[in-house]
Amino acid sequence: MLKQDLRLKQLLKLSPQQIQLMKLVQLPTLAFEEVVKQEIEENPALEDNSNEDYYDSADSFDSEKEYDDSADNEIIEAPDINIDDYLSDDEVPSYRVQSNNYSDDDDDKELPYAQYESFQEHICSQLHTFRLTENEEEIADFIVGNLDDDGYLRRDLSSIVDDLAFTQGIYTDVPTIEKLLTNYIQRLDPTGIGARDLRECLLLQLRAKNPSESTELAYKIINEMFDAFTKKHYSKIQQKFSISEEKLKCAVNEIERLNPKPGKAFTNNSKNTEQIIPDFTIRIVNGDLELTLNGRNAPELKISREYSEMLDTYKNTEHKSREQKDAVMFVKQKLDSAKWFIDAVKQRQQTLYVTMKSIMDYQKEYFLTGDEEQIKPMILKDIAEFTGLDISTISRVANSKYVNTPYGTLLIKDLFSESLTNSEGDEVSTREIKTILQEVIENEDTKKPLTDDNLMKILNDKGYNIARRTIAKYRDQLNIPVARLRKKI
Repeated sequence: MLKQDLRLKQLLKLSPQQIQLMKLVQLPTLAFEEVVKQEIEENPALEDNSNEDYYDSADSFDSEKEYDDSADNEIIEAPDINIDDYLSDDEVPSYRVQSNNYSDDDDDKELPYAQYESFQEHICSQLHTFRLTENEEEIADFIVGNLDDDGYLRRDLSSIVDDLAFTQGIYTDVPTIEKLLTNYIQRLDPTGIGARDLRECLLLQLRAKNPSESTELAYKIINEMFDAFTKKHYSKIQQKFSISEEKLKCAVNEIERLNPKPGKAFTNNSKNTEQIIPDFTIRIVNGDLELTLNGRNAPELKISREYSEMLDTYKNTEHKSREQKDAVMFVKQKLDSAKWFIDAVKQRQQTLYVTMKSIMDYQKEYFLTGDEEQIKPMILKDIAEFTGLDISTISRVANSKYVNTPYGTLLIKDLFSESLTNSEGDEVSTREIKTILQEVIENEDTKKPLTDDNLMKILNDKGYNIARRTIAKYRDQLNIPVARLRKKI
């Protein structure tokens, strides 16, 4: 039987422009520039009208510019095309404002590209100096290709034999792989490459050092007491080799000077270093804070002159053909897309500025003094209530944006922290507690490092009532090992 009923259901549907705005908000400066360039390339109706260099600080966002507050959470829908909306009498031909006032003495603003030798290239260039047969050279090159970024060969030798047979058509055995690895690859620079674990890597480096009492003892410790050394059971090592504490200290110093990741010296060079461009700048002017938005986040976009002229021609034509109408429909689509993008860029500027302005006002004491103890407990909900924006929008701004302050460039996310009540009843930031915890550990006796229980008692004496498990959590977040691994001779 057919049954009819009535149901109420709430649905939230985002328009394409809302989705586009959310994507733009979470982009950092460099990624946003790439999106703008791509949009200009794909949409011929959109042009960049910036006459000044992106890097000019004069392009900074104007904090006095008025915006419609209702646009925070609302996307303006583009109306049906009105040709007059895209035509302006104030347009100046581009050739009248172009200049070519450059000389050969002008500085080149482009950064040069550095060319680095990759890790595999460096190893293979040394490997080919040995007198190897063609078959051995192919096998050795394949082994080098299996080294990871740290310079280790973490694959089982039998699996390399199988891969050579299936992928290269080269048939060999494990003893041949072992011979090429130990007699040739592990002799190359940097010392320690081709090792199959940390222990072998350290032994290769110690073996290559000039023989001395401390290096020989270090070699014995790594070779025979590696587990005890990694756990810093120094008393067991002294008992095993019947040595004094001073001799053990010299041997440990030799080990600590070794490189546990010999391949990193080359892999770091071959990777592009990520350039951080601050999205905001905070300055102290006459004892007050001044916020500016990076000018690279505020491109001057406009509708293309050619498209405006096409519309002007269509408007003044009395008898419009079918082809002209189809062309105008195509122009309408491009113009709507351009208007939507320009509006999204402007709303992005407004959202970024309003959010950062609220954070700056909330943490005013910190930005004026630079004292981390002045950072107030602050969560996303606090700024969302202050600005009237959604928590997800605040999160998008905080997670990927940087601010340049008189005390360095900071990730905005790092300014957010939870609160904790001290013995006086005041709320303090967990960031302040982490700073104090780090200072206590830095000043501890390295021969008898403080345990988590000791750290808990010290912070409790300072007025911070924290449980031991909270101390362990903060210590892990600061990448500080347990007391046993912090111990030194």
